[in-house]
Amino acid sequence: MNPLSGSPARVAALVVPCALAAFIAGCGGSDSSDTSVPDSITQVMKKPMYQGATWALRVVDVNSGDLIYDMNSNAQVYVASVRKVFSLGAALDQYGAQHQFQTPVYRMGTVDATGTLNGNLVLVASGDLSMGGRTNADGTLAWTNFDHNEANNLGNAQITAPDPLAGYNSLAAQVAASGIRKINGEVVIDDRLFDPFDFRGEFQLRSIFVNDDVVDTIISQGSAGSATPVDYRPKSSAFTVQSTLMTAAAGTAAKITVTPTDPTCFGSLACTGTLSGSIPADYVPPIVPSFPVIRTFRITAPQNYARTVLIEALARAGVTVTASAVANNPQQLLPAKNAYSADTRVAQLTSQPYSEYSKWILKVSYNIGADTSLMLFAVANNGSTTLQSALAAENAKLSSAPFNVPMTQTHFIDGSGGGETTATPVAVIAMLRAMNGRPAFPAYLDSLPFLGVDGSLASTTDFESDATLAGAKGKVYAKTGTYVTGTENPDGTATTTLKGQALAGYIDAKSGRRLAFALVVNNVPITDVPDIINVFNDQGTIAANIWKLQ
Repeated sequence: MNPLSGSPARVAALVVPCALAAFIAGCGGSDSSDTSVPDSITQVMKKPMYQGATWALRVVDVNSGDLIYDMNSNAQVYVASVRKVFSLGAALDQYGAQHQFQTPVYRMGTVDATGTLNGNLVLVASGDLSMGGRTNADGTLAWTNFDHNEANNLGNAQITAPDPLAGYNSLAAQVAASGIRKINGEVVIDDRLFDPFDFRGEFQLRSIFVNDDVVDTIISQGSAGSATPVDYRPKSSAFTVQSTLMTAAAGTAAKITVTPTDPTCFGSLACTGTLSGSIPADYVPPIVPSFPVIRTFRITAPQNYARTVLIEALARAGVTVTASAVANNPQQLLPAKNAYSADTRVAQLTSQPYSEYSKWILKVSYNIGADTSLMLFAVANNGSTTLQSALAAENAKLSSAPFNVPMTQTHFIDGSGGGETTATPVAVIAMLRAMNGRPAFPAYLDSLPFLGVDGSLASTTDFESDATLAGAKGKVYAKTGTYVTGTENPDGTATTTLKGQALAGYIDAKSGRRLAFALVVNNVPITDVPDIINVFNDQGTIAANIWKLQ
């Protein structure tokens, strides 16, 4: 799972990656004491920690539409990352599970007899999220249950094994193979596929990516009194990492500081971030209780960073570039949009099938991936290039046949579930049922986390404590959602609230029938990440009980 750690102020600003949340006063819905919900489920909901909280539950037979359990299902609730079942469903339906993105490189000029390109080299971004940087040996896309995109929030993460620059190296090698030995001009990134837009106050999200737009710092275990070993990736003159992190005596407090988390120097020489603080010699990292410990810096100008790493990859491939490697991306040199000629293409990177991307995005709740998927959907659907027009295009598609989702019962502000994102459980169930009949449904189902198996549901539910629930393992396929906020009190203390924890997806019940369900709890007071995990596990237990009872 992806519970957030950190100060309440930081948590509130981020509005958590996997999110769902609070019951909105005044919304309608059936009485929360609905007796159609069995005691084995309501007993979990009545635990002392949920005093004052609000639960909502809707369970429907996917094929017949029969309503099985209903509790507050017409309530408008903050759904946050459960919103991703809409954005990824729409994108999968639009493109098809087997669609592959093509990222071409063009020469804008002629190549003379010495192999010199007198002109510019242009990479045209396609919105390929991994750019070859997550490709396993078998061609699949690598991902981990605890993704590095949430390392700073979670306190640790797992990085994938493939080289994050592999795609850029491949493109550079192709350029060299085309006969180009020198570029007497500029290297330019064309990221005009869609308009940049603000991603949660961190940076302007664009259609070009390197290592998911983060630089990883990799912290190894050190000896007391010595500098802590720190490495980072990708290695590039675009951004370097310095460390003053020390290993302190056993039993001391751990403090790892990333400065700044969102650097603004990309495109300038000597762009640097710093890792500082100390960790005890006996430190046991959270979430992933082993070294290395991962922290990240946001690549806030991916177009500048991508330009630099492509120039450096060209150099490794034996291609000289006269332009400076570190500079702002010279977008003013680009030709008219889509004015490229096929006979000037000198390289092309082909992505994995989109089903591999939807699996990565939904399994780990990758926010940037979901926001980009919304934009990619809109570009393909009707040519929309702004966030607002993309939301409108999605709304139009999903509210019409054959989906017929009541989109009037939703309020989406992006593709990932940030901010004041709301929907009713009725709308969530309608989307889940609509996807069941679409050609991309097998990929959609396979992309969801599996209870007790992988993604954000890998460690949910203690099946050993109740053997009667063990059969639910791998039979619940659902998207998680977590929305945490923090407020400063007049006395200087802070109050943290789990405004919402949600689980929505499918259950292949013990009886053999397939169910769609949406489960939400709102307004749970918490003190730390373990409280979130307890709520998270309670929802896993409820889902397992639904499997057992149906």
